[in-house]
Amino acid sequence: MVKHIVLFKLKDDVPAEEKLAVMTKFKEAIEALPAKISVIRKVEVGLNINPGETWNIALYSEFDTLEDVKYYATHPEHVAAGKILAETKESRACVDYEL
Repeated sequence: MVKHIVLFKLKDDVPAEEKLAVMTKFKEAIEALPAKISVIRKVEVGLNINPGETWNIALYSEFDTLEDVKYYATHPEHVAAGKILAETKESRACVDYEL
């Protein structure tokens, strides 16, 4: 099994209301993907409630293989979900590890 963990930081100058709207829309889009992309075994998106921390969004997902992660990453539905953050994202960090 491969665990795929991604953290997103949104730009500091984005108003709080806009950040929340974008984050919520992204969460809904990503959490809808298992019905559209069969290789996803599990997915969840958490919106950071601690304003003292750097990262705004945590995405956790599970796949059978790294090839499945690559398939997911390039799938049109996933690409479309990622575009939701395009204007507000400052940075992204990712770790894929195998159990």
